[in-house]
Amino acid sequence: MGKILVIAEKPSVGRDIAKALGAVKKGDGYLYGEKYVVSWAIGHLLTLCDPEDYEKSLKKWRAEDLPIIPENIKLKAIKETESQLNILKSLMNSSRIESIICATDSGREGELIFRYIYEYVKCSKPFERLWISSMTDKAIKDGFASLKAGSEYDSLYKSAKCRSEADWLVGINASRAYTLKYDSLLSIGRVQSPTLNIVVERQKEIDAFEVKEYYEVIADYGNFEGVWFLREFTETKIFEKEKAEEKAKKVAGKKGVVERIENEEKRIPPPLLYDLTELQRDCNKKFGFSAQKTLSVAQDLYEKRKMITYPRTDSRYLSDDMVQKVGSILRRLKNTEEYKDCLEYVFSLKELPFSKRIIDNAKVTDHHAIIPADCNFNTGRLTNDEKKVFNLIVLRFISVFYPVYVYNITRVIVKCLEETLISKGTTVLSEGWTALYKGIEEKGKKQKKDDEAIIPPLKEKQEIQIISAKAVKKKTTPPKPYTEAGLLSAMENAGRFIENEGIKEAIKDSGIGTPATRAAIIERLLTVGYVVRKGKSIIPTEKGRKLMDVLPEELKSPKTTGRWEKGLSSIAKGKMQEERFMESIKKFVYFLVDNANKSGIDVVFEEERKGRSKGSLGKCPVCGKGEIFENSKAFFCSGWKRGCNFTVWKNSLDSYGNTVDSKMVKNILKYGKAEGVSCTLPQTGEKGAADIIINTKLSGGIEITNFKRL
Repeated sequence: MGKILVIAEKPSVGRDIAKALGAVKKGDGYLYGEKYVVSWAIGHLLTLCDPEDYEKSLKKWRAEDLPIIPENIKLKAIKETESQLNILKSLMNSSRIESIICATDSGREGELIFRYIYEYVKCSKPFERLWISSMTDKAIKDGFASLKAGSEYDSLYKSAKCRSEADWLVGINASRAYTLKYDSLLSIGRVQSPTLNIVVERQKEIDAFEVKEYYEVIADYGNFEGVWFLREFTETKIFEKEKAEEKAKKVAGKKGVVERIENEEKRIPPPLLYDLTELQRDCNKKFGFSAQKTLSVAQDLYEKRKMITYPRTDSRYLSDDMVQKVGSILRRLKNTEEYKDCLEYVFSLKELPFSKRIIDNAKVTDHHAIIPADCNFNTGRLTNDEKKVFNLIVLRFISVFYPVYVYNITRVIVKCLEETLISKGTTVLSEGWTALYKGIEEKGKKQKKDDEAIIPPLKEKQEIQIISAKAVKKKTTPPKPYTEAGLLSAMENAGRFIENEGIKEAIKDSGIGTPATRAAIIERLLTVGYVVRKGKSIIPTEKGRKLMDVLPEELKSPKTTGRWEKGLSSIAKGKMQEERFMESIKKFVYFLVDNANKSGIDVVFEEERKGRSKGSLGKCPVCGKGEIFENSKAFFCSGWKRGCNFTVWKNSLDSYGNTVDSKMVKNILKYGKAEGVSCTLPQTGEKGAADIIINTKLSGGIEITNFKRL
């Protein structure tokens, strides 16, 4: 009997699975035991072919070649990881292997990684699917005990394939069409463009905002304050200084009468469990983490630490078959020093208060909400960032079993000489779930004055002395720029930007991108120079704003990308044929190229090459004709307008703990490599030194060779 080949998405995950299966013997790029052989990809091993791979003449960007729509979009190996692809090819087609188990990440991209490999190596062996939400040994073994037929995920693969090909078609054609039209290198994407538009539109609101001075009349009662307001409109602003001072003078030193006291009890239930987007929002608000950093930390907590469940989820609920597991997780948390006090209330309950806000099968998608894994928690080994993220996940998990937060809003209306004054105060009646969050404040967040106000006991018709009153000058404030937390919310709730109610309803469950891709979209906008970070704010650059001026509404609108995301979701659910979706994408590509050709919008993009270094760093190794220059984001060839795509991004080595600089590039161009560059392997965390070379076949892709551990 032949062996079963298990293919994981990353080496670290492959090793964990191999350990759980007892496959501990080492091979070249795989581990094996009596029954199983476990190997892995290294993320994506394959990518879609470039236009010049279909026809060499397409390497040069020419308007007459557009649109570029291959009859069949093909795959090619990523050079840096081709050796591992060859190992998988040999294993998958080996007579020793009887069947295969797909164990890549349990999501759309994970499915795509495996299926692309399966298709590329022309494998025809039967395969099953491992679908798990936790990386503990128990979860892995339970997953292998309940494998699914690979065919059950055919629709998910079709959705992933459509997403990949749609992004390629729109990106390649739109980027070339508008670059040629406006003589400036423009990166355009199906998802990044509407995201950029959200940021740009907010900036336009800020720029168009006219700051106005106004006054508020503040009355001092001795132990609390009141504000003059116009009852008909509940308006406190007075735009004439004289009028404000007149009203202040009128009531100062006089007695008023309590006309009305309003008490309103508010009850706020615990928040829902985390999905990835909500976790990213909270980490940005509380710790200033970027969306990408939160995702990276959460992925480490899932893969390396095995202390949380699958993080790339868009669900905030659990399924009903998890009730017993929830109890087990809570008991394990109670055994930790950090959380035992938080759980005293929960364990004092006769039974856990499961509700539709926690358990709802209908709202669980491919994965349930992010919760702690069912394991023994060793928080002492976590980094500071990991502790912060893990703590949020644990507190959210515990909080859903806590009682509601109850507070009382008091409004007191005082009348004095026909003028009305209002006082507001908040009294907490029961802290409920909020008690868990004391000490975890959002960065830079200030307590609202209303929340601090304490209003003494009063009765209606009671006289009250106004000790003094003054007119306080204030200014109207413009909308705030987006933070990453705010932008994530805008991407998730793209439908709110749509006026047509029918379309808004149709895409209410969709948005721009997915929880797993939104962080990468924001990082892409930063990388290509369309937005910049200023503190916690995301601000569009001049180039980003001008790009939005020239693109058609159809590409900028969340309506379009929301419909696409809904279509991809429908394909994944087996409710739409992929051919129908791709036909709509191809029609859209024709529209974009035609729009670029006919565009009469007169916009001039500043020559971004002006920001380059003083001189050439060397001859271009790709085209052999141009010179290599530097700008703020990358190193590029002066022959880019002639079709040379040489680009080395400065952040190419970020995941290896280093940065590409001009000295490194100069050495590579002169000597063929930069020697002894310090780096840390992202898969294992091992530190060492390596040689850096440029792969000319990848138009300037960075490669790491001769890595030596320190």
